[in-house]
This record gives sequence, C-alpha cells and structure tokens, in this order.
Amino acid sequence: MAAVIAERPHRADESGWEEALRIWERTNAPEGCKVEIIEGIVTVAPPPESDHNDTADELQRLLYTVIPRDWGIYQTQGLTVPGRHGLFVPDLAVIPKKLLPRPRERRTADVAQLIVEITSRSNANHDRIEKLNGYAAAGVPLYLLLDPWHSGKPTATLYGEPAGGLYRVLETVKYGDEMRLPAPFEVTVDTTLFPEG
Repeated sequence: MAAVIAERPHRADESGWEEALRIWERTNAPEGCKVEIIEGIVTVAPPPESDHNDTADELQRLLYTVIPRDWGIYQTQGLTVPGRHGLFVPDLAVIPKKLLPRPRERRTADVAQLIVEITSRSNANHDRIEKLNGYAAAGVPLYLLLDPWHSGKPTATLYGEPAGGLYRVLETVKYGDEMRLPAPFEVTVDTTLFPEG
C-alpha cells in the first residue's frame, strides 16, 4: 500500500491564519452553502446536489447501525487543521459527543473517528488533495473519499494509518463493489446505493 503525497503550497503565517478565521466567522453565505478555509483561503461552495445528499444519507443510515450511542454523525461541524491553515466542514464526521466543541470553541479534526468527503464536480480536488493532506496531518484515523466525479468510473477510497502527515490507501473500490470499514466500525459499505455523478 502506497503513501499518498501531494505538493504542499506555501502557507500564510500565523497572523494570516487569524485573519482567515476572522473572515470565516464574518462570512454570511446563502443558506446551504459551505464556508471553509482551505490552505489559508476562505472558500464558499454552493449547496450540494441531490445525489450528493443521497450518498451522505445512505452512508449515515449505515453508520448509525454500528456506532456507540455516545457518538454522533455530523454534517455541519467545522474542524480545524491549523498546521495546514484549514477549517474544514466535512460531509460527514463521526465524533464522540463528549469531544464536540462547546460554544465559541473550535476543535481540531483529530476528534473525529471517521471523516467522509463526497466530491462535487466544482471542487473535487479540495477533497482529493488539500483535505486528504489536512486530515492526515491532523491524525484523523480514517478518511473515506467518495468520488462520483473520478475520471472513468466513480470510486470510494478509504485512507488510514496516518503517520508523518501522510495516509496509507487501505482500499479503493469502484462504485458497485463493497468496501469494509475496519474497527471501530466493522461494517460493509455497499456502494451500489450511491448515485453516480
């Protein structure tokens, strides 16, 4: 299994990070839009399409059958990756409830046991590169990238074993095949349930 490496662009200094956080806090985007900080730049993405939401719903339903009662699955939880000057809002984040941030508090992405990103046509590379590197740097144990916009055929890729800011590819399947999520989930994901982009 190969390590995943992507070029790391120059990052803003600490004052640039603080300014990005201030802009993020003041951004008043239309309802349903996702406001994130990616590589020190505040980005606004439009609301996801129905296929994207259907995929998130199918996976969330499955995960609720195997997670402990004191864990939750969140679709709007902002998580920081300060070393990468990032504040990401994953499509799904599985987090123990006791680790959720309190009001006016931020949490780093490593509180999540699993993060899921579903690519959109307009910003797929954020999920494939910047977020992949950010979650690995933060030490998130499992990152599931659902990529209906992958060239050729939609794919699901599970990354894990973060070390030194890099992930290992644990498994990649084409939509239509099954993928097994390891402990603590121990569940099979049937990708035939996911709409193709």
